[in-house]
Amino acid sequence: MKKNISRRLFLKGGAAAACTLAASSISSAASKADMHEQIATLIDISKCIGCEACVEACCEVNSEKYPKPQKPFPKMYPKRVPVADWSDKQDVTNRLTPYNWLFIQSATVEKDGEEIELTIPRRCMHCVNPPCVKLCPWGAAKQLENGISRIDSDICLGGSKCKAVCPWKIPERQTGVGIYLDILPSLAGNGVMYKCDRCYDRIAAGKVPACIEACPENVQTIGTKNEIIKQAHKLARETNGYIYGEKENGGTNTIYVSPVPFKELNKAIEKGKGKPHFKPVKNVMAAASNLGTAMLIAPVAGAIAAAGKFYSMVKAEKGDASNET
Repeated sequence: MKKNISRRLFLKGGAAAACTLAASSISSAASKADMHEQIATLIDISKCIGCEACVEACCEVNSEKYPKPQKPFPKMYPKRVPVADWSDKQDVTNRLTPYNWLFIQSATVEKDGEEIELTIPRRCMHCVNPPCVKLCPWGAAKQLENGISRIDSDICLGGSKCKAVCPWKIPERQTGVGIYLDILPSLAGNGVMYKCDRCYDRIAAGKVPACIEACPENVQTIGTKNEIIKQAHKLARETNGYIYGEKENGGTNTIYVSPVPFKELNKAIEKGKGKPHFKPVKNVMAAASNLGTAMLIAPVAGAIAAAGKFYSMVKAEKGDASNET
């Protein structure tokens, strides 16, 4: 059985040097990725010690992106969309929330007749053909040219279509924030959806995601999709391991390698709200109905997104003018 190791032991002393070395070595691989080429990450589950340094780094770096809800919340008519309020539970780190985009799952499994404990970083899978993006009716969910999918909080209405079509049910809603407060506070989607955006702004600046930079064990490797797939297969061959994410939902940009079959891993992890599974996943967007829906939504979503952006710009200008006076 793996020993549970305190985060503090790894956030002191030699861990800082290890993080610096890891970040510098991974940065070179990430910098080679053309911004027009999809990038991916390889997560070696056997290396993760569950220290949660990645979780803390994610929260710290992305805190400015987190929701700041207005209270009291508007009443919804009809009451079809329940209030989702995590603003008083921002310290929850054992599941995905609007304030926690990465968490560590644990699993006790058997390997070679011996019981072992595995810890697994979980976040958005960043699908190659993401249904959250293609089926968002408002154009709020977007996919960048480098494969990262993100939700634009300025135009998201919180209708949770992204969560409904996500095979892992990743996005989470926060009520009392977003454009719905100004346009249809009692009839719209009741908030904004949030999920990991892969630190897209850091990557655009030539940096690596915060979770990778902070990890003392080099659990994650970032690079071009093709290179990461090659590394995953090489690692799986060398360790008699198993791969997840390469084919699930038609392929994702998050590739896991596990020392035990994912079927066994899925049995052992705690699943439920905010805690995604490791089941096999069919290609959601392969269905003709979904492809047709995406084609119909695209022009409408684009128009709505443009209008939402214009509205946000006007509102920001009004705010600046009022501050000057």
